[in-house]
Amino acid sequence: MKKERIAKSTKSTWITLGIVVVAYVIMQTLAETGVLSSLVKGLLVPLCTYAIMAVSLNLTVGILGELSLGHAGFMCVGAFASAFFSVCMKESLPAGPRFFLALLIGILAAALSGFLIGIPVLRLKGDYLAIVTLAFGEIIKNLVNVLYVGRDENGFHFSIKDVLSLGMGKEGKVLINGAQGITGTPKDSNFTIAAILLFLTLIIVLNLVNSRSGRAIMAIRDNRIAAESIGINITRYKLLAFSISAGLAGMAGVLYAHNLSTLAAQPKNFGYNMSIMILVYVVLGGIGNIRVSMIAAVILTLLPELLRELQDYRMLIYSIVLIVMMLFNWSPKAKEWREKYSLKRFLGKKAAKEEA
Repeated sequence: MKKERIAKSTKSTWITLGIVVVAYVIMQTLAETGVLSSLVKGLLVPLCTYAIMAVSLNLTVGILGELSLGHAGFMCVGAFASAFFSVCMKESLPAGPRFFLALLIGILAAALSGFLIGIPVLRLKGDYLAIVTLAFGEIIKNLVNVLYVGRDENGFHFSIKDVLSLGMGKEGKVLINGAQGITGTPKDSNFTIAAILLFLTLIIVLNLVNSRSGRAIMAIRDNRIAAESIGINITRYKLLAFSISAGLAGMAGVLYAHNLSTLAAQPKNFGYNMSIMILVYVVLGGIGNIRVSMIAAVILTLLPELLRELQDYRMLIYSIVLIVMMLFNWSPKAKEWREKYSLKRFLGKKAAKEEA
């Protein structure tokens, strides 16, 4: 029984990774042959970014079973930490090593934030945890919007008032300009790098879920008291899942920051709305279902852009698609229909007839 379960999880992992590889090859081929429009080409990196966000949040919401509404805050930490490093080292390092170091800095900064926030926050549950994580995301966004950083021959200068209060020399350069954010971030990310990072994210999360630590995390989700009674360290495994989830969100932030020339902490990209949208990807894709939440993120990111020609009706169509996906995933009748007409059941019946 145990061997069958391991084989099933391994097969599911390979299918999920295979989907990413096949999708990358198809989209890259279409892009190189000129079939894709410039609009869709510009969406390739954001598609991978939001897929990473959906997978990372599913680790907290689906696998750990804790509701977090501050995931965009971790993305913001990773984005600004990496963009600040890249702007500072723009003329000192070549693109490859610079982006690799920026990626490490963004991941570590976001993971450290997740660890520090998780120590007091993960003692809470349910709505209380959601409210506190939401507050964290808003605090991060607002802190970035009032932060001014400059550099001159004397080093770095910091202020939370305005540019003039930095007190720089004539040759000084503003690196972070409050609500205007960071300008001049090198566009080091591309679709290939984004696809590799999505592939890496899936490997990390799926291997964690199928590991001993992952089973302990799911045991905490299912019954905290029972898990604690058999010796599982609740705090340790909660912090592990939360920190890894935050670090992966920081990875998505690095991709996001290095795909833009100007990075600003606005409500639409790092605020409450973004956290809710990422949660929508997870809920519609199925809480705990890594593969389908990734696909839901791609579809729901791509759909509004493809419907731009239907300007008056695109949000109506988008809302209808959300409702249909919710009904298809969660309606009892829809679940019965999927089980009745599933490919797995069809193949099982076919194999039984052949044996007979």
